[in-house]
Amino acid sequence: MIKLVKNCYFDKNSPEIIYLTKKDKHLAKVIDMIGPLQYQLISDSYHFLIHEIIEQMLSKKVALILDKRLTETCQGEITPQSIAQLTNEQIHQLGISKPKVTYIKNLTVALTCKKLELKTLNTLSNKQVIQKLTQIKGIGNWSAKMYLIFALDRRDVLPFEDGAFLESFRWVYKPKDSSVKSIQKKCQKWHPYTSIAARFLYKAQDLGLTKTPFHLFK
Repeated sequence: MIKLVKNCYFDKNSPEIIYLTKKDKHLAKVIDMIGPLQYQLISDSYHFLIHEIIEQMLSKKVALILDKRLTETCQGEITPQSIAQLTNEQIHQLGISKPKVTYIKNLTVALTCKKLELKTLNTLSNKQVIQKLTQIKGIGNWSAKMYLIFALDRRDVLPFEDGAFLESFRWVYKPKDSSVKSIQKKCQKWHPYTSIAARFLYKAQDLGLTKTPFHLFK
C-alpha cells in the first residue's frame, strides 16, 4: 500500500468550495450530491510513481493486484533500493509488461544517479514539475499530473488526459465537443481550484454516481 499523510477537508463553508459553486452551477450540483470532500495526500512519492507506471492502460483493480505483488516481492516496501535489487525478469514475472519494467527501471536509475530528486519538486512550478518528470522515459503528462494532484496537492491542475476525469466530465456537461481545447475552455472557470473541482468529479465516479444520468435541476 502507498503511504498516506495529511488529511485535507473541504465542505460548503470552505472558501474554495464557495468560489467553485458560484462559478459553475453544474459543478455546484455535483458538490451538493457528494457533500464534504476529504482526502489524504500521498507521502511515498517513489512508490506512487511506480504505481502510476503500472496503472497505465490498466484498470485500478488490476493495477492494485500488480502493485501488491511487487510490494510483497520487495519485502513490504517499494524503494529505489529494493527495485534495483530485482532483475527485469523478476518484475516481469509478476505480470508487469516488459515496457513497463523498463520504465520502472528508468525511474529507479534516475533517482539513484541523482538525475531526478523528488524532494526538490516541491519547490518547482507545475510546468517545471511536468518537464522534470517527463524527461524520464515511461512517465508522460498523465503520470506527471497525477503526481501534481495526489502527491504535491497542487490545486490548479486540469487532468484532461485522464480517462476517469473525462468520463465524469462528460457525465456532467454532455459536451458536443470533447477536444482538449474545448475542455480547457470549459474548465477555465475553476481556476485557481481546478484540482479540487477534478477531485469532486473523481469522487462522483468512485461513488457510482456516473452510472445514472446527471440532471441539473432534479
